[in-house]
Amino acid sequence: MDKIRTEMVESLLNVIVNLQTTDECYNFLSDVCTIKELQDMAQRLQTAKLLKEGKSYQEITELVGASAATISRVNRCLNYGSGGYELACNRMKESKNKKALANN
Repeated sequence: MDKIRTEMVESLLNVIVNLQTTDECYNFLSDVCTIKELQDMAQRLQTAKLLKEGKSYQEITELVGASAATISRVNRCLNYGSGGYELACNRMKESKNKKALANN
């Protein structure tokens, strides 16, 4: 983890944290990332969500098109990583629950 904790990465993360809307995120990330990089990140996050829901590798491949290698890497991060996927999945779930409550 210390290898990525550089001043430049810190600056990037501060920018991301300070983006305020989905449109701002789209605009920034579409400038910073290629379409493929952005799609790959989205696929990995969706893969993490589906793994947490107990989906099999085959189901995940069918649902999001992730390869077995990608699913395995995400699964390894879920089990032994620094907790980023776990936090993101929990926040996605919280956000979904808040939206559901607001619509009732």
